[in-house]
Amino acid sequence: MVTHMFVAEILLFLPLLAFIVNAQEPAILDITKYGAKSDADISEALSNAWKEACLSNTSSRIVIPPGTWSLSQVKLIGPNKSPIELQVQGTLKAPIGQLPNKDGEWITINYVNYLEISGGGVFDGQGTEAWKRNDCHKNKNCAKLPLNLSFNFINNTYIHDVTTKDSKNFHVNCISSHNVKFQRFTISAPDESPNTDGIHLGRDSNITVIDSIIQTGDDCVSIGDESTEIHVENVTCGPGHGISVGSLGSNVAEKDVIGIYVKNCTFLSTVNGVRVKTWPSAPARLEVKNLHFEDIIMDNVSYPIIIDQEYCPHNLCNLKDPSYVKISNIFIKNIRGTSHYPEAVTLVCSRTNPCVNVQISDVDLTYSGNLGPTTTKCANVNPTLSGKLNPPICAKISGAQSS
Repeated sequence: MVTHMFVAEILLFLPLLAFIVNAQEPAILDITKYGAKSDADISEALSNAWKEACLSNTSSRIVIPPGTWSLSQVKLIGPNKSPIELQVQGTLKAPIGQLPNKDGEWITINYVNYLEISGGGVFDGQGTEAWKRNDCHKNKNCAKLPLNLSFNFINNTYIHDVTTKDSKNFHVNCISSHNVKFQRFTISAPDESPNTDGIHLGRDSNITVIDSIIQTGDDCVSIGDESTEIHVENVTCGPGHGISVGSLGSNVAEKDVIGIYVKNCTFLSTVNGVRVKTWPSAPARLEVKNLHFEDIIMDNVSYPIIIDQEYCPHNLCNLKDPSYVKISNIFIKNIRGTSHYPEAVTLVCSRTNPCVNVQISDVDLTYSGNLGPTTTKCANVNPTLSGKLNPPICAKISGAQSS
């Protein structure tokens, strides 16, 4: 059987293969040839190498050699005429304090086609001091902190065998991009680091995150609106807040989310496992459909499975009106492991748009604490149930369908 993941792999690599077959050996652009020194800011040298690569009619490989390099801030903008590989062999270190452009990100790459980032190196955001000043959980006008890696309008891109650590904010933003693959991609930050989401996706299509380890203080992967065909497979998440679709619904311009696949993943002591979250009393009326959460291990996860259409963190909203986001075609299959709290499964859907076609099979989640038996919480949903179900799913909802 041809799987969705296999099709996504073909779609990603067909255009890359066409270039590889006809490619010559890339020109090597070592940043030290552009004046980079280990005891000084390399942003100018890297920018100059990038500009040369973008103008080249043949493929280029920009090399950041082994060692520790200071990088104040850089914006690498296309378009490019030929494929570019950014090979990071060393460790790039961000400033501990404020960046030169306070409204910018640390490393931004925009409008590029056929990009590869590789080399085994590290993008070190040095965010420890910045985290101490982060008060965004209580201050809507909090200071903006920079991301480690901001990708916008990138296509046919392969990012692999590199690490991003200790970002001051999100580690990766990937926005308005198509055919991007993250593989053997490591994200590292302590669980107490605020807002350090691993990979945030939005307005993207055909994105794959595979064979990766994400340890952070917020969502390991967060998926925003207008996202289609997102595949997360063989990812270990934890510490962190799990893998989330949303939050959605707060902006009337938001568009549908279709085709999310989270498979063969492991969650280690995370706050959440797989989660869908939408705002109540919010204007957007988009649809979220075709979500697949399958073959997942939960190890001491606080809340393993969540659909929450009453998402209201820090009491920043009210429940007077329901969420208008419509959720349908949810497939939850072969989820096993342990829950840190009794409530292992939460399916709280909108009272205006109840969840439709929720299919749950072979869920085995145990809780061994002293706060009572393992439970589920359900509202405005009538799931179709099959296989072994521990705990009983939506047992207090009359009419739940079993097969």
